[in-house]
Amino acid sequence: MNPAVVYALVLFFYLATLFVIGLVTSARMKRSAEGFYLGSRSLGPWVTAFSFVAAYFSSVVIIGGGGFGYKFGMSTLWIGATNVLVGTLLAWIILGKRTRALTARLGAITLPDLLAKRYSSPAVRIYSALIIGIFLLIYSVSVLQGMGHSFSVLMDIPYIYGLLISGVIIIVYVALGGYLAVVWTGFFQAWIMIFSLLLLTAAAVARAGGLNQLFTRLAEFEGGRYVQTPGAWSWAGLLSYAAIVSFGVWGMPQLVSRFYSIKSVKVLKLGTVLATVGATMALLPYFNGAATRLFFPQLANPDQAIPSLVKSSLSPFFAAIFLTGVVAAGMSTFAAVLITAASAIVKDLVRDSFNARLSPERELLVSRLVAAGIGIIAFVIAIKPPAMILVITGFSWAVIAATTLWPYLFGLYWRRAGRIAAFVSMLAGSLTALLWMALKNPFRIHGFIPGIVVSLLFFVILTLLFPEKKFKDS
Repeated sequence: MNPAVVYALVLFFYLATLFVIGLVTSARMKRSAEGFYLGSRSLGPWVTAFSFVAAYFSSVVIIGGGGFGYKFGMSTLWIGATNVLVGTLLAWIILGKRTRALTARLGAITLPDLLAKRYSSPAVRIYSALIIGIFLLIYSVSVLQGMGHSFSVLMDIPYIYGLLISGVIIIVYVALGGYLAVVWTGFFQAWIMIFSLLLLTAAAVARAGGLNQLFTRLAEFEGGRYVQTPGAWSWAGLLSYAAIVSFGVWGMPQLVSRFYSIKSVKVLKLGTVLATVGATMALLPYFNGAATRLFFPQLANPDQAIPSLVKSSLSPFFAAIFLTGVVAAGMSTFAAVLITAASAIVKDLVRDSFNARLSPERELLVSRLVAAGIGIIAFVIAIKPPAMILVITGFSWAVIAATTLWPYLFGLYWRRAGRIAAFVSMLAGSLTALLWMALKNPFRIHGFIPGIVVSLLFFVILTLLFPEKKFKDS
C-alpha cells in the first residue's frame, strides 16, 4: 500500500477519535467557567497524571528535544533526567497537595486567580495574566512547529498543510469540550507518545547494531564530543536549559493546573507515581536525536532529525503510528495552552480585573472564541517561525516562570509573604529575563537563570522588610 495512504488512514482514525472525545466531553461539561477551565475538579489520578505528561512533553520535546540531541549529543540526556526528577517528581511532591487544598479553599480556578486571592492584589492578577496570555501564545508557536515539521518530512506535504491539519482539529475540540477535552485527549495521547518513542528507540538501536555499537560509532564523530558531557555544548548552556524546562515547570500555569483540577488530595500520591513513570519518556527524544547523527550527519535543520530517523527506520505503518504520537504530543500541549491563555485573558483580565459583566453562558462563549483566536494567531506566526523549537520554548518559559514561580511557591509555604514582594518580584524577574535574552544570553547563561535569581532576591528582601499578617493556609 502507498505510504501516503497508510499515513492518511492512521491519522484519520486518530483525529476522528479526538473529535469524538471533544463531542462527548462537551456533553459532560458543566456550562460554567469552572467547568470549562478545570473540569469542575472531578478528575482522577490516572487521567490527571498522564495528561500532565502529555502537556509537558509535547512535540516541543519529541521534535525540539531531538533537534537539541542531534546538535549537542548525548549530554542532552541530562535535560530529560532533570525533567523527570525536578519537573515531575519534586513538582508533584512539593506543589501538589498544598496547591489543591489552597485553590479549593480560595475558590481559585487559574494561576493568576490563585495569586491574586493569596496576596489580595488586583495588580498581581493583571500582570501575571498579561504575561501568561502573551508568552503562552509565543510558546504555542513552537508546539505547532513540531507538528508542521513532522507532517512535512514524513508525509512529503508542505509545512503549512501540516500546521493547518493540526491546528484546526485542536481548536475545534478545545472550543467544544474545554478542559475535560484537554485532559481526556491528553490521557489518550500520552500512551501513543510513549509507545511511539519506545518503538523508535528500539529501531534506532537495532539499526546502529546495538547500544554499544551506537555509542562507539557516535564517539568517532568530531573527537567524541557527541558522547561527552557537556561535549558539544557548554556547562552554562546545558544547566540553563535543564533548569528552565524542569524547575521552570513549577511556574507554568498549563501544568500546575493539574494540581487543582484533581478530585482530591488523597489521590495525589498515586498521581505522583504515575506521572513520574510516564515522564521517563523525556529521555528518549534526546537519545534518538543524538543517534540520528549516525545516519544523517549533515542535516541542515536539527529539528528534522527525529522525522528523518522515523522515515528511514520504520515501516510506513509504524512511521504513521509515530506521526500520530508527535501530533498527539503537540495537540495535547497546544490544547492545554489554549485553555490556559484563554482563562488568563477572559477570566482574569476581562471579567475579574476590568469588571466586565458576563453571565456564565456568555463567559463560556467568549472563552471559546478567545481560545480559537489564540490558536489562529499562533498558526499565522508559525508559518514563518523565528527560531528553533526549543529556542522559542526557552524564551517563553523563561519569562513566565520568572514572573510566577516564586510568588506561587512562597505563596504556598511562607505565611508572611505579601503583595509588595509578590508584585515587585514578578516585575523584576520578567524584565530581567527579557533584558538578558535581548542581550543574547551573555556567558551562555539563559535568561531564565538571572530572571529567577533577581525575582527571588526581590521577593525575600521585600518580605523581610515588609512582612504582612500571617496568611492562614488551612
